Amino acid sequence: MSPTMTGVVTIVQEGRFQLTGDDGVSHLFILGHSAAAETEQLTLLQRRQARVRVRYRKAANLIGDTVSAIYLDE
Repeated sequence: MSPTMTGVVTIVQEGRFQLTGDDGVSHLFILGHSAAAETEQLTLLQRRQARVRVRYRKAANLIGDTVSAIYLDE
């Protein structure tokens, strides 16, 4: 099973976003093709400061991990 992380979407740029966890540490993620989400949806989540849970996989040779699914954590 892929790891998950929960936090608030704080920055969005194209298909990349920063997720800040409850511990205050920020992580960079890249929206994967299978994530069933669009950049516009990420922007809305960022504006709302929405709390989300992401399922991701470690990405080789990239600065962020690749998100395979994103869920509202309400």
